[in-house]
Amino acid sequence: MPIALGIDTGGTYTDAVLLDYQAGEVIAAAKALTTRHDLSIGIEEAMARVIRQAGEIGLVSLSTTLATNALVEGKGAPVCALLIGYEEHTPVDWVRELNTDRIVFLNGGHTTAGEEVASFDERAARRAIAEHAPHVAAFAISGYFAPRNPAHELAAKRLVQAMTGLPCTCGHELTHRLNALRRATTVALNASLIPLVCDLIAAVERSMARFGIHAPLMVVKGDGSLMSAEVAKERPIETILSGPAASVVGAQHLAASPYAVVVDMGGTTTDIALVRHGRPALNPRGATVGRWQTMVEAVDVQTVGLGGDSRVWLSEDHTLQIGPRRVVPISLLAASYPGIAERLAAQRGARPDPAQGEFFIAVRGAWAPDGETPPFEKELQRRLLEGPLTLGDIHALMRYPQLYAKYLERLEREGLILRSGLTPTDAAHVLGLYTAWDPAPARLAAELLAQRLGWDVETLCRQVVARTAARIAHEVVRKLVREALPEDDLSPADAWLLSRALAPSAEDALACQLTLKPTLTAIGAPVGTYFPEVARLLNARLEIPPHAEVANAIGAVVGSVVCRLHIPILPDEEGRVHVHLPNRTAQFADLERAAAYAEALGRQLALEQALRAGAENPQITVSREDHRAPISRGGADELWVRTVIEITATGRPRLGQPTPGGEAAAPTSQGEAV
Repeated sequence: MPIALGIDTGGTYTDAVLLDYQAGEVIAAAKALTTRHDLSIGIEEAMARVIRQAGEIGLVSLSTTLATNALVEGKGAPVCALLIGYEEHTPVDWVRELNTDRIVFLNGGHTTAGEEVASFDERAARRAIAEHAPHVAAFAISGYFAPRNPAHELAAKRLVQAMTGLPCTCGHELTHRLNALRRATTVALNASLIPLVCDLIAAVERSMARFGIHAPLMVVKGDGSLMSAEVAKERPIETILSGPAASVVGAQHLAASPYAVVVDMGGTTTDIALVRHGRPALNPRGATVGRWQTMVEAVDVQTVGLGGDSRVWLSEDHTLQIGPRRVVPISLLAASYPGIAERLAAQRGARPDPAQGEFFIAVRGAWAPDGETPPFEKELQRRLLEGPLTLGDIHALMRYPQLYAKYLERLEREGLILRSGLTPTDAAHVLGLYTAWDPAPARLAAELLAQRLGWDVETLCRQVVARTAARIAHEVVRKLVREALPEDDLSPADAWLLSRALAPSAEDALACQLTLKPTLTAIGAPVGTYFPEVARLLNARLEIPPHAEVANAIGAVVGSVVCRLHIPILPDEEGRVHVHLPNRTAQFADLERAAAYAEALGRQLALEQALRAGAENPQITVSREDHRAPISRGGADELWVRTVIEITATGRPRLGQPTPGGEAAAPTSQGEAV
């Protein structure tokens, strides 16, 4: 019986599942806290909790937040960008767009027909590579109109490889689309992620070796398909939004609703995606991460900073707020550290303050002050490692506590310390809706916040749960509105009607009700608490499939390898026909010969890519679309404008054939305007 191990690293938890690969049934599942400073720690802990129930594992697949988090937090490795044929003096902040100040503009580039504009300046390229190589971890190369002719990008890549041996990525390897600026941005970000993803993959492979797992390692792409670890090391940018994609694939595997809104609620965020005809919609503009719009194909997902572990707090005007910051639930903290309940009880008579009922803890292994660190920081680390501290405890260690408010925020933002406080998870414990830990500490923390509002504890907790559900319902509506109105352009009347439907008032003369046509498919550990109310608000059919709490990890391992080639065939002014393949261009006298050549070589390329990406017996499909335009208004004659051939290679991942202490079976083939 082939067994597959799926792993998903979420913002709060890392999940692991063992799956009977042929039957698609879950054998075992486990969770461990995600260790953001070193994801491999949480991954290995989750693996350890299921591995004892496994026989020999034939496949491992990983869904990771590393690329997304690294871009959002600005933690990419230093890179040098070589821009060939670009105009340096344009109204573009190149440093901001490419996230590097090592940018070199080189002569070269091509036209939209793939013809050379200027010769590639090899001498200048050699000088630039020699100058920047000692200071960077990778190179990014983007040529003007390189998707039409990659010759200059490939020439520059050969130089980088010969002179440095550093990782190097070309823009035409990542996208076929034309948009010089976005393509340069995508390739620069990809290069910055290569060392980080290589380190993570190496750490996972070491963990696999420690557990005696000799099997292929796959990684989930942002569109939900899979690629081998070797390919992921070269194209880590394609793993952005890997987690949301895995959640949609997992939900479809478990629920199989062809028309559904899939909502994945975790501890940190909630992701919403629409599925039509059994397939998730892809974002036609490319994935957006942080402030960057990339050209990476990814599931069209809306992410909301709301989860079971979102912070419950009061704004300056004493309004109850939930999220977007994630904190450690008080009930979990108390289960991990003795004495928390007693310290909360001792705060009952104290003067209320915004940090009342909250604690800070150190992330072990993440924080290592150096010799230049102020003495109070070393003392703070020592005290935090002994156990949780209140904000008052921390201020007592500082001579000027107000000056260090941003310093504490930085430590928290960088994952060196964690805040613990009241969360929707705690409110669910108080109300008996969720019973993972002792509800008594959660009740004490809720009491401290409730007294500031003049409410009783049950009222506060019911409000937290109800508002969490209402916010999710609102975001589902917002997602579907954006499907119809991409600019989210609601009139005031429309917005008022939606608000009345989701938050009806007895005083309103007009009552409204929404009806969600797709199935509401909810996955994630907390969904049983909130989604019956979400479904009621949306008048929706709710489906919470079995194993919903680990659907992401299931999605990480049930996907397929999918490699797509987009081959444009274009005429020039002289009547010649140009074929633009990913690795070359060719010229023909007529369309049909060009199309036959494109299909033959495209099939070969797609097959090689799929095999290298880890597919077993990939199947090839080909589609052709001819674009024509009328020569004159009302005339019957048409002019051929272009032809696009799409070739897709699809296959299930290749399973290893491990023997105790042996190796997995080896692959059979290797595979615009700014």
